[in-house]
Amino acid sequence: MGAGSPESGVHAAGPLTLDACLRSGAGRIAAARGCDMAEAMMEARLIALHVTGLDAAGLLMRGPEPLSASVTEALQAAFERRARGEPVAYLTGERGFWEHRFRCRPGALIPRPDTEILVEWALELIPNPATGYRVLDLGTGTGAIALSLSAARPDADVFAVDRSPLALALARENVAFLRDQGAAAAVAMWRGDWLSAVRPESIDLLVGNPPYLAADDPHLCQGDLRFEPHEALAADEEGLGDYRRLLRAASTVLRSGGMVLFEHGADQVEAVAELMREVGLQVVGTRSDLGGNPRVTAARSPRARR
Repeated sequence: MGAGSPESGVHAAGPLTLDACLRSGAGRIAAARGCDMAEAMMEARLIALHVTGLDAAGLLMRGPEPLSASVTEALQAAFERRARGEPVAYLTGERGFWEHRFRCRPGALIPRPDTEILVEWALELIPNPATGYRVLDLGTGTGAIALSLSAARPDADVFAVDRSPLALALARENVAFLRDQGAAAAVAMWRGDWLSAVRPESIDLLVGNPPYLAADDPHLCQGDLRFEPHEALAADEEGLGDYRRLLRAASTVLRSGGMVLFEHGADQVEAVAELMREVGLQVVGTRSDLGGNPRVTAARSPRARR
């Protein structure tokens, strides 16, 4: 590229404008990631909002204005990191999920729109009022599931567990972050290994997005997944190991009539349903994600309520 090309970050006539820098960054992202320019520009704008501190209106209004050298450098560095594959959520430090935004950083899985299907279904299952109703989020990560449920059903008793101290610290940080957004969420969190510290017959609803990729799944070497924690993505037994362990324990910790609601891979619906049946749970059904793929399956303890 010549010294005056947009891709070089140098503008022969003087400093780059914000608009020119966005176009240059989006072009770099599109070329490196193989996405279309519209998607790349959306990502570039999200990154620019974070780097500049402007809101969407400010980004539009100040588009024709020249940037300082320091802001130009910071933007171009961030665009280059995205071009190399770093997730936008890690570059900006947050991601929108359900009705709120959540802090994100390496060490915890990034919340995704498909998981909102689980939250939506869980909110249908939680009674209103929900006093005394106990919900446990397994492998909470950012806390997005548990905190979304607690914010929507504040009278429910919502709990969350994660084995990662980094993830658990981030989930606790997100309690305050939601409070800054005007949402009150009260979730009791602890570090632990799945259901090992949970009393028998103490939970009404188990929810979670356990690791479900096989250890050799090629997707682990592609896109955002390369930067996310491997232990939150992959499991043994061709991705079914954690489901097997969780469901064995779930059959004992659920109260009478209690429910399990798990996200899974699109090709795992039958396998997960069979594991549910093996431990004596009654499969209620499966719901599909935004792409029409089976994504969340629910099962109920068959015991009658006392």
